[in-house]
Parts: sequence; C-alpha cells; structure tokens
Amino acid sequence: MRYGRSLLVVALVVAAGSAQAAGIGVRAGTTGLGADFGWGIAPTLGGRIGLSGMNFNTDVETSDVNYDAKVKLANLNLFLDWSPLGPFRLTAGFIANNNKVDLTGQGSGSLSGTTLTGTVKPDKDFAPYLGVGYGNVWTKGVNFYFDLGVMFQGSPQVSLSCQPAGSPQCAQVGAEQQRVQDELNKYKYYPVLNLGITIGF
Repeated sequence: MRYGRSLLVVALVVAAGSAQAAGIGVRAGTTGLGADFGWGIAPTLGGRIGLSGMNFNTDVETSDVNYDAKVKLANLNLFLDWSPLGPFRLTAGFIANNNKVDLTGQGSGSLSGTTLTGTVKPDKDFAPYLGVGYGNVWTKGVNFYFDLGVMFQGSPQVSLSCQPAGSPQCAQVGAEQQRVQDELNKYKYYPVLNLGITIGF
C-alpha cells in the first residue's frame, strides 16, 4: 500500500510539472480549513493536491460515561477532477488522514469513581474518496468551488483505558469500549463538504 501511495504522489507531481494551467484554492468544511494546488492535465481533466486540518472540542455520552472529546483533523488529499459538463465535475482519489479523537471521561453507574481515557482513529489512514463538485482550482481568474463526497474510512476504532487500574469498576472497561465501538461502526463513511475560493493563473 505504501508503494502504491508513493507512485500516486510521484505521478501527480510529474503531471503538475508539465501543466499548462494551474491555480490555488482555500476552503473550509468537514475536513477542516485547507488549501489546494491544482493543475490541468487535459482539457477536461485535472489533478489536485491539498492539505486541511482543524482542532475542536465536543462532548460525547454513553450510558455510563460522559466524555470530553478533542477532535484533531489532519488530511492530505490526492484527487483527479474530471469535468465533462463545464464547471460541474466528478472527483476521485485518496485522502491520507491522520484524524483522531482523544477521549477523557468520568464514569458513573457501573463505572462510578473511574476515569477513562482513550483514542478513536479511522480504520483506514489512506482512504478512497469519491464525490461531485463545481469549479476547478486551475481555472483562470478568481472563482468559487465546492466538493461534496464521501471518504471511505472504514469503521473508526476505539481503545480505552481505565484508572484507578485494578479497581473492580475498571473490570467493566471492556464492556464500555464495546458500547462505544458499536456506536462508531455506523460512521464508516465520512461525509466531505468543502467550500472555497480559487485563483487560477
């Protein structure tokens, strides 16, 4: 898989070096704040490399634990954009993601008096992407663009630990981890919606 990733990156970089049109874009959305570099490969085909990320906090609850969740988004996208109908396009590629959620929770019920810590990470750190969109980064001038698609990240994986270690309540941490995992299994498809502005030259 790593060899395939390297070949994809090299191919995109080589294509960028021979591009006749190129541009940059800045955007915001469900993958965070980001920027893209795009270039034309053929009249209706282009390549795009982008970075995005953002941190934010939220709360997550299960029946026995209230978690403080620190979400950390970090993504590198490698896309091909095909525009058979003017500015409307189809986009396919991969997103190398280092997304994760750090969890800290205070137990109640069967976990009363415990502190749980853990992480949630996507099953695939190099996930396929498929979507639609409007506007191309390499189009000359100042333009609007957006992406709407799905990152096929697989079911996020959770790991939890419990303190004070060895307490009778911490013997229930396995059941709690399974409860959280059962909730996460429904999020194997990560929605991608990004809006931005491009400058082509």
